Amino acid sequence: MPTSGWNGKFEAVGNGGWWGDIRYATLFSAVDGLSEALRRGDAASSTDTGHVGGSGSFVLGHPEKLTDFAYRAVHEMTVQAKSIITTFYGRPPTFSYFEGCSGGGRQALKEAQKYPSDFDGIVAGAPAAAWTHLTAQTLWAALATRSDPGSMIPGEKFQIIHDAVLKACDRVDGVKDGVLENPTQCHFDPAALLCQSADDPSCLTASQVTAVRTIYSDVKNPRTAQVISAGLERGSEARWTSLTTDPAPVLSAAIDHFKYVVFKDPAWDFRRLNLDTDVALADKLDAGLINATDPNLKPFVARGGRLIMFQGWGDHLVPPMNIVKYYNRVVTTLGPALANEAIRLFMVPGMGHCGGGEGTSSFDPMSAMEQWAERAKAPAQITASHVTNGLVDRTRPLCPYSQVAKYKGTGSTDNASNFICQRP
Repeated sequence: MPTSGWNGKFEAVGNGGWWGDIRYATLFSAVDGLSEALRRGDAASSTDTGHVGGSGSFVLGHPEKLTDFAYRAVHEMTVQAKSIITTFYGRPPTFSYFEGCSGGGRQALKEAQKYPSDFDGIVAGAPAAAWTHLTAQTLWAALATRSDPGSMIPGEKFQIIHDAVLKACDRVDGVKDGVLENPTQCHFDPAALLCQSADDPSCLTASQVTAVRTIYSDVKNPRTAQVISAGLERGSEARWTSLTTDPAPVLSAAIDHFKYVVFKDPAWDFRRLNLDTDVALADKLDAGLINATDPNLKPFVARGGRLIMFQGWGDHLVPPMNIVKYYNRVVTTLGPALANEAIRLFMVPGMGHCGGGEGTSSFDPMSAMEQWAERAKAPAQITASHVTNGLVDRTRPLCPYSQVAKYKGTGSTDNASNFICQRP
């Protein structure tokens, strides 16, 4: 808490994955840590959710700790933080905000859904909201490169695939800039890289082509054909190495959920995943505990709450279309007018998981939120930057979904002023 110059606001910051830690430093380029919140003049808090470290092993034999991780710790932190702030400053915070990405994005949505009175404004980045289905999708993508010895893709080939995607689709949005404005308009087929003879680093074997197609595709229940999760988007390939190379630490969060929550068996092998029975069991056991997929945000909106969600189109961990589908469900539940009054989704071209990538991934959603919650100025766009070696070399507007940034036709394509947000 600032000892002087407090601006009257409270900001809570979220975690990532299974991590139990206090977020002092800014981890993601578009969300605050405690230090940045303090720099703004906010009183700030974070929680380790009741455990230490990045493994889900703490859950085994401790169901109450799973509840803490799922939602209770963040809510209790919020209640206690507000009490401490009121005692310390002699008045409660005028505005309260929550900001998080990945697992913190899931926490953000859980707050809006379960505790609508906790915060006036919530920023949820790349939310791992459909946790049980996301963990299944992560394992499915990994298994795609392990279906047979020939399906494993060497790390150096992912850049080859990414370059081929850009060559095929970069101009679809009207600007050749190394970024796909909307990758759902790209229909690149990895068969274009099929080796014509022996395998070499510049091409894909038939098994590797199948693996890439699988990673792009929706994950479906093999019995009912119901979609479990969207796949990863074209344009994210350069970061797939974290999913497919051995050892694969990124898989640990997904593996841990099935090991410690679903099967309660530390020896469970993810190669045994059954998309029909295992996902159904995961959903049954969760029963809305960790998952943050309730589209009914009416109580949050009714008390004046505002929600900004953002997602990188190049995310290699959280499939971007999952948040698009959730947003559409929220709009249907609230109705377009009420949703437009209180909810915004910003899809970030070329951005990876919570930051990084070829796109303009440096931006400030919290300032946009403050303008909205405090001055009723809804964000028509958010200016974002791409930074190389500490210098800004490109700016672009981030547009509220389903608008996209359209080049006006004149001026530098590295200057946001030469783009306009409009529906495609």
